[in-house]
Amino acid sequence: MKKLYIIRHAKSSWKDEMLNDFERPLNKRGKLNAPMMGSRLKEKGVMPDIILSSPAKRAKSTAEMIAKEIGYEKKVLFDENIYESSVDELHKILTELDDKNSTVFLVGHNPSLNALAEYYVNFSQNIPTCGIVEIAFACDKWADIEHKNAKLLSFDYPKKSDG
Repeated sequence: MKKLYIIRHAKSSWKDEMLNDFERPLNKRGKLNAPMMGSRLKEKGVMPDIILSSPAKRAKSTAEMIAKEIGYEKKVLFDENIYESSVDELHKILTELDDKNSTVFLVGHNPSLNALAEYYVNFSQNIPTCGIVEIAFACDKWADIEHKNAKLLSFDYPKKSDG
């Protein structure tokens, strides 16, 4: 079984209008939400074998904060193909992963993450900032992941209440 956690970057700041999109940092809420979501993953005992992230500042910060919170000690891998990517590009990145990785965090942006979740499990809700969609694939190779063997396991986001 392969597990994919689709993680949208935390809330970013629009304060500095001179910054290009790639350079936008997290805002105050984003800096609170990323560790909080990391903490929720830690409570569930989730530990990825690999974390792939867009190198855009807000995604990079989100990935690093979550990694720190869960005690992930490897390097977060940054792939510029995740930034402004299509479903096909994201699917290609995932299918080329080393099969020794069973659990993968993919940290990126909408609309492509939403489209990816819809592609695999017909997920039609909006993934809010710092939202996490957990998908399991009934296969042993990343090359074999597809809609037919995918199952939505959970959907969590900062404002989701526990009750």
